[in-house]
Amino acid sequence: MRASRSLFLLVLTGLAVLGAGCKGKSSSGSPDAPLRLGFFPNITHAQALVGNAEGTFASQPGVGRLEVKQFNAGPAAMEALVAGSLDISYVGSGPAINTFLKAGRELRIISGAVNGGAVLVVRTAQSAAELKGKKLATPQLGNTQDISLRYWLKQQGLNTHLQGTGDVQIVPLSNPDILGQYLRGSIEGAWVPEPWGARMVAEGGGRILVDERDLWPERRFPTTVIVTTRKVLETQRPRVAAVLRAHVRLTERWKEDPAGFTTSANAAFGKLTRKPLPPEIAQAAFSRMEPSLDPVPSALATAARHAKELGFTTDADITGLVDLSVLDEVRSATSRK
Repeated sequence: MRASRSLFLLVLTGLAVLGAGCKGKSSSGSPDAPLRLGFFPNITHAQALVGNAEGTFASQPGVGRLEVKQFNAGPAAMEALVAGSLDISYVGSGPAINTFLKAGRELRIISGAVNGGAVLVVRTAQSAAELKGKKLATPQLGNTQDISLRYWLKQQGLNTHLQGTGDVQIVPLSNPDILGQYLRGSIEGAWVPEPWGARMVAEGGGRILVDERDLWPERRFPTTVIVTTRKVLETQRPRVAAVLRAHVRLTERWKEDPAGFTTSANAAFGKLTRKPLPPEIAQAAFSRMEPSLDPVPSALATAARHAKELGFTTDADITGLVDLSVLDEVRSATSRK
């Protein structure tokens, strides 16, 4: 576990160095230069999945030449963003907060994407107390779900250590490995984003001990947001607006036709992973997710405080992180049509 913690700290240190030394390397404002858009092959990036598969972003007037990049983890995407090899990205709120605090406060959240969609699934435990002495997993040390699990356990009087010890042992594993370890009985459970929670329930007979929505006011917290940098906002604002126009269209489509959008997102997910979800699992996963343009700034501020309390950051001041000015312009122009 010490190696995992060292890797986490190394990533954060790298972001800080990149933030100090790599400003200004973003693509130029020329329409001939590619606009680099990042996302993950996760259903919590549903708008990106559908928009990429159907060409919604590439065909949006004003975007220009588009280059889509896939990532498997938030720190890798944020490192690329800060280094200037990525312009805009869908990403979890945790990596966005960490990058803002560790890389010169250059990152900006410019829109929400998905709220909800994270659960703690367990095998036998009926309460938090019954987790003492058990082994749980999260997708990555210091990621959004890892912080949520550790803070919740702390509230229940159970301590955890970044080295993997404590009342409850938490191990960082990739989502596919979490499912495999759970099915083999090697872990008691995991705090995971969808569809992994739905898969653990359907394929492993698990039960949801905590639906994270229940821990937040009005059951709303941001799982996925869209981010860019201050530099890109200054130099490529019209193209950023074009991407957000496509994102708004996809989000409204999801709200208007949840079943149809679920099918489209699952098809796109299957195309990238070569294994679409069974319809019943996709429906269960999407039932705990909400499309939202609102990144819920109050929840972001709370998450930043949680990360600081747990020792992942030394600062919780995220003033300036959220900038919805381009989104507001896009929505205002849309409403006038």
